[in-house]
Amino acid sequence: MLAKKTFKLVGPNGQPYSSAVPGTFGGHRGGKLYGRLDCRAALQAIACGGYVKHRVFFADEATAIAAGYRPCAVCMPREYAAWKKSQPSKVDACKEARS
Repeated sequence: MLAKKTFKLVGPNGQPYSSAVPGTFGGHRGGKLYGRLDCRAALQAIACGGYVKHRVFFADEATAIAAGYRPCAVCMPREYAAWKKSQPSKVDACKEARS
């Protein structure tokens, strides 16, 4: 009897779990970013060999966001722009630090 294939995904709490279904989004653990599985930037990084050991997968976009990852600027430019706009600017952060 053949063993069922399982996939290691990251859940909304940032912890890995086994799934019978592959993830629909990939990410980079160190950079805390996620994107499409066909992202040209990720595929290029994988081809260079430095990305694979930090690669994570998510069931969906909502899970990636809940786990604290941000959208990729290359393959998800609209989502990235919305995320970037929602972040406090560095000037605002400096003002808060001084007060």
